[in-house]
Amino acid sequence: MSYRKGSHSVYDIKYHVVWTTKYRKAVLREVAKRLRELVRQTCATMDIYILSGHVAKDHVHLLLSVPPKVSVSELMQRLKGRSSRIMLQEFNELRRQFWGQHLWARGYFAASSGNVTDEVIQQYIESQEGITDVDDQFSIGST
Repeated sequence: MSYRKGSHSVYDIKYHVVWTTKYRKAVLREVAKRLRELVRQTCATMDIYILSGHVAKDHVHLLLSVPPKVSVSELMQRLKGRSSRIMLQEFNELRRQFWGQHLWARGYFAASSGNVTDEVIQQYIESQEGITDVDDQFSIGST
């Protein structure tokens, strides 16, 4: 396991994100290379590492390592917004199919990912020494 370091933090935050084209139209094959380039550029400006990715005909999957200062909503807003704006400018065919400046569907999927399970973390927390007070799975240890 390799942790990333910021000026005041050490972290390992990974997200699996997926988003689709509006109406699930299968149009990404023709523009996949440009889309991949735009996603890489956007991630680089936000200090996000792409661990894995795939552009399908109507959706995009990414596994990303993200700094703690970047929220999932900010990440998705930047990825979808920039890629939509630039691709609709550059590809006339997309403009014809997606009138109204909307290339992507409204929502997205996001899940956190890690090297240990929730159960392992819970067992670690419960095994801490010097527990003096337990209230609803949230304990206080002695100092």
